[in-house]
Amino acid sequence: MAGKRQRLTQRRKSCGYTQETFAEFLQVDRTTVQRWERGEVAPQPHQRPRIAKLLGIAPEEFDALLEPDTPKPSALNGRKGEDLALTIRELSQHLVALDNELNGLPIADAAARSFKKVHRRLGQGDYDHKAEHDVQAAAAELAEVAGWALFDAEEQAAARRFNQEALFLARLSGDRQIELLILQNMAMQAGWVGRPREELAIARSVIEQGRISSRVEAVFRLREARGLAGTGQEREAIRTFDRARSLLQDGEQRNDPPWAWWVTTDELDGQLGSTFQEAGQWKRGIPYLQQAMQQKAGVKVGYRSISAVRLLGCYLEERAWRDAERLADSIMPSIGETSSARTLGLLSNTAQQGKSIRTAPSNLRDALHQIDSMMQEDPCEI
Repeated sequence: MAGKRQRLTQRRKSCGYTQETFAEFLQVDRTTVQRWERGEVAPQPHQRPRIAKLLGIAPEEFDALLEPDTPKPSALNGRKGEDLALTIRELSQHLVALDNELNGLPIADAAARSFKKVHRRLGQGDYDHKAEHDVQAAAAELAEVAGWALFDAEEQAAARRFNQEALFLARLSGDRQIELLILQNMAMQAGWVGRPREELAIARSVIEQGRISSRVEAVFRLREARGLAGTGQEREAIRTFDRARSLLQDGEQRNDPPWAWWVTTDELDGQLGSTFQEAGQWKRGIPYLQQAMQQKAGVKVGYRSISAVRLLGCYLEERAWRDAERLADSIMPSIGETSSARTLGLLSNTAQQGKSIRTAPSNLRDALHQIDSMMQEDPCEI
C-alpha cells in the first residue's frame, strides 16, 4: 500500500516494542498504531512529544518518520482500492490541517468538490471492489470534513446534505468511529440552527447505546447539555456539563477514536461559557470563556476565536469597558485571517450591539467601529 511508514515501524522494533506494547505505553489501541504505520492517519500533535521520547529521538526526527516511504498520491485520478482509500484519507487530513491553521482557512469549497468527485466514482463503481468497505469509510471521512466546513461557512442546507451522505457511507462501511463523529456534528448543527430538541435526541440516542469511551461520552454529554439548555432545562444542563467534565478526567483511553483529539476541558469551558452567554447570564459565562481562550490543553482548532467573540459580548453586557476594549484590540489583528463565517457573523452582531450602547466609552466605540470596518475589507488586499 502506498504511503506506508516503514521507517517508523523499524524504529519501533529497534526499540524493542511490539505494536501491542507500544500501544500500551501510549495508552492507545493497537489498531491506532497499525494505522499510524500504514500511513492511514498521523498521531495528533499532543501525542507526538511523548512518542518521540518513547522512541528516543527528537521531535523533529519523529516528524521525519511520519513521511511515507513512497511518494504520496497526488490525485484521485487512476487510484484504485487501497491506494484510492489512502489518497482520500490523505486529502481529508490535509483539509483538516488547513482548517486548523491560523484562525481557520476556507476549505468548504475544496472539500465539497473533492467529495463530489469521490461520490461520482463510488456511484460508477470505479474502484477495486475488494477494498469496497475501506473506500466507503474513507469517503465517509471526506464527506464529514466537507459537512463540518460547510457548517462553519454557514452553508447549513448543504452541510446537512453532506452529513447525511457521510452517515450513510459510514454505516455502509461499518466504520463506527467516523459514524460517531458525524452524529456529533449533526447534533451540533441542530443546536446551532435552533433545533435543540433534535440535538438532545441525537446525543441521547448515542449515549443510550453505550459501548463508547469516556471521552466520546463526554462529547455527547456536551451536546446533551446544550440541548437541555436550549429547551429551558438549565439545572439539568449544568449537571450534565459537570458529568462531561468528570468523564474527561479519565484521560485518554485505548478505545478513543483518532478524531477525539479536540475533546478537551478548553472545549467544555467554551461550550459552558457559550451556554451562559446565550442565556443572558453574562457574568457566569465570563470565567469559562476566559479559560477557553487560554487554551491550556494546547489543542488549537480553527474556530477558536469564537470564544473571544462571545467573551466580548459578555463584557459589553456587563459594562466591563476596559476589559471589552482590551479584548476588542486583541481581536482586530486576526480578523483578516478568520474565515469562519460563524465567528465573523457573531463578531458583526457583537460589534453592532456594542456600538448601540450610548454609555460605552468613546475609545471602545471607536474600536468596535474599526472592527466593523475591517470586516468589510477585501481579504485579498495586503
